[in-house]
Amino acid sequence: MHLKRIKILAGLVIIAICSCNGGADKTPHVVFKGLYSFGPGVNSFKDCDSGREFWVTDSTKQMELKYSQLKFEKPYEPVYVEVEGAKIHSNKEGLSLEYDSTVVVKKLIKITKEIPDDMCK
Repeated sequence: MHLKRIKILAGLVIIAICSCNGGADKTPHVVFKGLYSFGPGVNSFKDCDSGREFWVTDSTKQMELKYSQLKFEKPYEPVYVEVEGAKIHSNKEGLSLEYDSTVVVKKLIKITKEIPDDMCK
């Protein structure tokens, strides 16, 4: 329960930081393709092109919901996602501190259990 509160608080802090830019989102949005994993204490994304891992903040509130609808037997199973978003420096507190950058998701384009063979090896 305490870990869940920390996770929620960390997410809210990141969202608040992203929101404090004078009303206009000046961070360029790009499409990221990679593997998304979710579970207690983990909300991560591995970029297919670079192999780098990022913390995820989902401003759409759809990724966790869609992930849970895939009905995994256990948490942390990777899924293939395509998202539109922006990369920012991670907060140095909370659960994102292990990652130097955070992907802030602005739009969920695709989420599937089927990981393309030619992607994300």
